[in-house]
Amino acid sequence: MKIKTLTLTVITLSLLGLIGYRIISNKAEAAKNDKKGDKKPPVMVDAIIVAEKDFANAISLSGAIEANENVEIRSEVSGIVEKIYFTEGTNVSKGQVLVKVNDIELRAQLSQAVTKQNLAAENERRAKLLLQKEAISQEEYDIASAEYRSLKAQTQLIQAQIAKTAIKAPFSGKIGLRNISPGTYVTPTTLITKLVSANQLKISFSIPEKYASEVENNSPIQFTIPNNPQKFTAKIYAIEPEIETTTRTLKIRAIADNPNGKLLAGTFANIELPLKNIKGAISIPSEAVVPVQDGKVVYIANNGKAKEIKIETIARTDKDVIVTQGIKSGDTLLTSGVMSLKDEADIKVKVK
Repeated sequence: MKIKTLTLTVITLSLLGLIGYRIISNKAEAAKNDKKGDKKPPVMVDAIIVAEKDFANAISLSGAIEANENVEIRSEVSGIVEKIYFTEGTNVSKGQVLVKVNDIELRAQLSQAVTKQNLAAENERRAKLLLQKEAISQEEYDIASAEYRSLKAQTQLIQAQIAKTAIKAPFSGKIGLRNISPGTYVTPTTLITKLVSANQLKISFSIPEKYASEVENNSPIQFTIPNNPQKFTAKIYAIEPEIETTTRTLKIRAIADNPNGKLLAGTFANIELPLKNIKGAISIPSEAVVPVQDGKVVYIANNGKAKEIKIETIARTDKDVIVTQGIKSGDTLLTSGVMSLKDEADIKVKVK
């Protein structure tokens, strides 16, 4: 009986051990198969071989076209407009009389002042003769002389006011639309018209402060205006001596000839500003760059895997980015599918 029990026990233990072994073997085989099934195929990517080349650096900016000279024509004296000598929208010359304000009252005042001046001049002459004969004191002569000088100054002041009644063009240019008519009472606050010098125009624009050291006076720029494919040329003539602290930009002004009058003040300008050429630059396609939280990265091929590289850049064009740190000449740069790549991902590279 004992032998029979022992035999059954041995058989039972053997069966249990065999079952356990099969279970463990099946799990291991399943895990192995699952691991093989999870392995993804290599990602097909395009790539280029990085090479150094000289880069003609330029940036695109927006600016505004301004008149070289622009002034509001107003009268320095108050009075009735007697005559208007200009035609709206025409060219006028420097010194040309534009408007005449009635000066009849001022001329009456001038006549009175001249009469007083002449009398004072005669009194001063007589006092001088009497002083020479010691018939009057020096003080009496000084009073007569001061009276003459005061009246002479008064005459000159009225003459200056009369001169101001003839309003003249301060420079040559094109006259604008007039806001008055003959008979209008004008004061120094009355806007008569505007005068614009349009033979040359200013182009004002601002650049980021990192480019401040690369811009110099007399450097040429090119620009276009809306709805006109023609490229115009201007020359930088003035650079602001300090950076604007709120925008971190540097204001620059260029001047352009406008002999045909095609450019109008107030128009926006699309500016192409050339900077210093970069020799031996590494230029890569902008689509190869992936923005990340702390900068920019690219991927290069490394033994069949994608390798993530952090880069530093200094400039970019519409298609390319200039890299100063991170990759070097000869690297195989991945240019497609980079947004979905991860570091150490398996790749299959097609070099273009």
